[in-house]
Amino acid sequence: MGTFKIEGGHQLKGDIQPQGAKNEALQILCAVLLTSEKIIINNIPDIRDVNKLITILEHLGVKVEKLSKGSYSFQSDDLDLEYLEGELFKQEGSGLRGSIMIVGPLLARFGKGYIPRPGGDKIGRRRLDTHFEGFIKLGANFRYNKEERFYGVDAPNGLTGTYMLLDEASVTGTANIVMAAVLAKGETTIYNAACEPYLQQLCKMLVSMGANIEGIGSNLLKITGVETLGGCTHNVLPDMIEIGSWIGLAAMTKSEVTIKNVSWDDLGLIPNTFRKLGITVEKQGDDIHIPAHTNGYEVQSFIDGSIMNISDAPWPGFTPDLLSIMLVVATQAKGSVLIHQKMFESRLFFVDKLIDMGAKIILCDPHRATIIGHNFESQLKATTMTSPDIRAGISLLIAALSAKGTSTIHNIEQIDRGYENIDERLKAIGAKITRIE
Repeated sequence: MGTFKIEGGHQLKGDIQPQGAKNEALQILCAVLLTSEKIIINNIPDIRDVNKLITILEHLGVKVEKLSKGSYSFQSDDLDLEYLEGELFKQEGSGLRGSIMIVGPLLARFGKGYIPRPGGDKIGRRRLDTHFEGFIKLGANFRYNKEERFYGVDAPNGLTGTYMLLDEASVTGTANIVMAAVLAKGETTIYNAACEPYLQQLCKMLVSMGANIEGIGSNLLKITGVETLGGCTHNVLPDMIEIGSWIGLAAMTKSEVTIKNVSWDDLGLIPNTFRKLGITVEKQGDDIHIPAHTNGYEVQSFIDGSIMNISDAPWPGFTPDLLSIMLVVATQAKGSVLIHQKMFESRLFFVDKLIDMGAKIILCDPHRATIIGHNFESQLKATTMTSPDIRAGISLLIAALSAKGTSTIHNIEQIDRGYENIDERLKAIGAKITRIE
């Protein structure tokens, strides 16, 4: 298990380039299974979860070639489908939640798909019903082996387009169903579809491969199936979650930081939500500049004077992946704020570590926490912590970088799952951080 030692209390300064988007990359990589032709993908982040999925694709028989840093070619012209029923896949697939998205492409192209119950963050229940209900509506047969916790779908006569209203706007569920539907017979209509920029990117990539998709960017998608798909070249967006993390880090450490090439138009509510905490977020071309908040930052209130409430929602609402960052940043704000995590039930349980560091937080229930900001009058204190998941891990790292003294964070593999080479990149702008294997 890896560990970070962080000497906090130092101001940072400089430019930082966001990595490619993890959540987009996981979808895009699964889409290479839809064609036998070569696909080139650029700006792939070098992180644990993405590398695990690339390994699964290689073991499945995909020809993978690294062209340069972040750029790969993939060709799925000679796959070994027997790998999907072997012990190696059960082990590898169960360690990565994103592996669920190989099922849709395999089902569409080969008439069958398998997946062990996938792992991932320990942030509460994350149902797979949306995925499999969508496949069933397209004509697939479903089975589940409870003893081996192994899912399977097959459609020996192929998939047929239909109308479906999703029970939730699941991003991975929508991606999986879209990838299955692009090769189905006839028209598929998906209502209450997720419409995150990463899902839009997947749809645009599929269109460039020859798919017929209408309504991209909305929650109503219409897909007319085609016989085959071809190759393409695709560029992955910068990671909006990492961009939000660097905004929070700059504010908490009173640092002047410029985040480069952020694809501003794809950030949605993220800049304005940080502004609600009083943080200055300046647009400079396609960069974000955060000036040093030497006098702190003050939480806004609603028009009627009531306490600020920041909550998550499906896109175009505020992404749940940044609520833990908002919570940490609020600990040093002037004023109070209620953080309401609606979409996951266990993501706020890391606040006990922040309370140990001196933060004033009232955990109301598994979904809500009230934070009374210190206004930098009382600095957080260093402590020893363990990272429970990716987003809590980066939040604890931000807290440690702002704290007085030297903190220790164990289980940093969780952070490495979502953030590329984070210690070296932070050291480049002045952070005092050491990795201990």
